[in-house]
Amino acid sequence: MNSIPSPGVAPEPTQTQHQPHAGRLPSLPESFRTIPIVAGASFWRKLFAFAGPGYLVAVGYMDPGNWATDLGGGSKFGYKLLSVVLMSSMIAMFLQALSAKLGIATGQDLAQACRDHYSRRTTFCLWILCEIAIAACDLAEVLGSAVALKLLFHVPLLYGVIITGADVLLVLALQGRGFRWIEALVITLIFTIAGCFAYEIFFAQPLWREAAIGLLPRAEILRDREMLYLAIGILGATVMPHNLYLHSSIVQTRAFAYQVESKREAIRFSTLDSSIALGFSFFVNAAILVLGAAVFHRRGMADVADIEQAYRLLAPALGVSFASVVFAFALLCSGQNSTLTGTLAGQICMEGFLHWRISPWLRRLITRGLAIIPAVIVIAVMGEKQVTSLLILSQVVLSFQLPFAIVPLVQFTSDRAKMGEFVNRRWVAILAWITAGVVILLNFLLLVLILR
Repeated sequence: MNSIPSPGVAPEPTQTQHQPHAGRLPSLPESFRTIPIVAGASFWRKLFAFAGPGYLVAVGYMDPGNWATDLGGGSKFGYKLLSVVLMSSMIAMFLQALSAKLGIATGQDLAQACRDHYSRRTTFCLWILCEIAIAACDLAEVLGSAVALKLLFHVPLLYGVIITGADVLLVLALQGRGFRWIEALVITLIFTIAGCFAYEIFFAQPLWREAAIGLLPRAEILRDREMLYLAIGILGATVMPHNLYLHSSIVQTRAFAYQVESKREAIRFSTLDSSIALGFSFFVNAAILVLGAAVFHRRGMADVADIEQAYRLLAPALGVSFASVVFAFALLCSGQNSTLTGTLAGQICMEGFLHWRISPWLRRLITRGLAIIPAVIVIAVMGEKQVTSLLILSQVVLSFQLPFAIVPLVQFTSDRAKMGEFVNRRWVAILAWITAGVVILLNFLLLVLILR
């Protein structure tokens, strides 16, 4: 006997409906379609039901790697790189919207789509590149959390790096309670970080006219080697390649119906969710850069790219003793927030590319181990002063991985055979390919400048 669906909840698909996952297990099967969507609900109730995945994606756009690149850009070049933060955020909103559409329209995440479309060798190479991106992101989270522990509790940096491996217990505990618990914690931490920077900006009193001018793009960025290096670091820190895989999977935690109109509605609300969330991440990134410009650049301190140095100088510069503590607390929230999404992205990529399913605790230990080992080696051999350089380098590595996630995403969402009536319109496809081209060009320019 068929079960009767609960009143007002979208029913599971029948055999006559298109079932994207027929014969194939979804990624994150423990969370797949666990959040009901009430049919006929008001706009605000539906927006609340779909809200969440965008914020999980947004935390990767405000992780500790952003702090190093944004502080470096603000202290050295004032407000000039604000245009890069804005452009990066707009690119992120656009690409994450495509990612959500791919997941909802096809029932596949980006990793699964790559496995179905490309040869086994190409798929394996893409998986390796994705793992490198996740390791680079996790490295930034490890270092950021360790620095925050040192600043707040005077824990030696090397021990702090090792302690961060224990956050696997938090991830596992939340996954056991349900996906909404993960989303609730992430959203709480995001608003905490935003509140901390609103506090800092209030006392920093930035030059808002110069900041507004900084939002306008300038050719000088492409000609200056150091400025371009930081700009691409900001791009890599803002547009995270593994978030494209993550978003295309976690939008499928919503139990929307498989009819065309229901999918269209799901795409609309998911896009709105991610755009609002990424708007918050833009505020945080811009606030870090503005803080660097207003507090350090304006006082002639052009080389404050070190997070620990910024912590020491912030309170005296602002004349507010609590400013440094708020700064460090926001950094700790940022590091812990980002580690949640890194775990999920790693699981999705391994399952999607290779169909390997291992225990979440083992996956987390592997991911965190790949980040802890190079961090421990660098700190032990080269000393703590190299932490900021390692943070910025991790973001540049992320930027170099971007094309290998963007190109498949644009290719698949522009493919009518895969997307059906949800295929990109012609102008969207053109804009998407231009976006991919801009990212590839910036990376090529950086490579040329480095090799000079």
